[in-house]
Amino acid sequence: MPSRRMTVRDIAARKTTGHETEQPVVCITAYTTPMARFMDKHVDLLLVGDSVGMVVYGMETTLGVTLDMMIAHGKAVVRGSSHACVIVDMPFGSYQASPADAFNACARVMAETGCAGIKLEGGREMAETVQFLTARGIPVMGHIGLTPQSVNQLGGYRARGRSNAEADALLDDATAIAAAGAFAVVVEGTVEPVARSISSAIDIPTIGIGASPACDGQIIVADDILGLFGAFTPKFVKRYAELGEAVSEAVARYAADVRARRFPGPEQVFGATKGKR
Repeated sequence: MPSRRMTVRDIAARKTTGHETEQPVVCITAYTTPMARFMDKHVDLLLVGDSVGMVVYGMETTLGVTLDMMIAHGKAVVRGSSHACVIVDMPFGSYQASPADAFNACARVMAETGCAGIKLEGGREMAETVQFLTARGIPVMGHIGLTPQSVNQLGGYRARGRSNAEADALLDDATAIAAAGAFAVVVEGTVEPVARSISSAIDIPTIGIGASPACDGQIIVADDILGLFGAFTPKFVKRYAELGEAVSEAVARYAADVRARRFPGPEQVFGATKGKR
């Protein structure tokens, strides 16, 4: 096991230059202590994503996630990890109003969870806020491209960067967030050539999701790759397990044993007389 927890400086230093010995940054979402414990030693960064709203709470979008929810799940993930750098998403409405409001919310998240930094969505329009936060000791991971908190404005969950105008705007967004002091930036749902160009153009690590293998790292929703979140598999997801099916089968066997009075058996009760029901 590693001797210390990964830091934002460690992640920032992982900007690749194309050498084959360089390892991409491995990131994954986590929302609970048990899952953080299972994944911690295998990854560089655990993101407590606002996707918790959809994955854990059954929301249709991330817009209903609250600051209190993110803090509760952030605490859980920090408790369950000792190696990975833990970053917590800032929920919709907690940071957009002003840099000062953003600082108050982010400072609360960091103080109450013990996380290493925060992630917020947005490009050029959030650069001033990113600069304000980083100047005051709050490490920021940016997030551009398909930004789920802007799903209504974007008109749905479609890939970004298909037109020249969109591609140019995304590059401007990435450049602005990097210049503002972010230590890394998530590039989501962006067509591959554009994501590749962005990764080459900026000097902080790009973390791709539905973007490009040329990004400096990759992130994915854990429940998607484990087969725990619905029947639909997004194009950018590779299933590594079908744990949802395994859970369903296990519960079906349990239910059958209870109905047939096979569970609990003598070995599952205290002071039972062998063979007696």
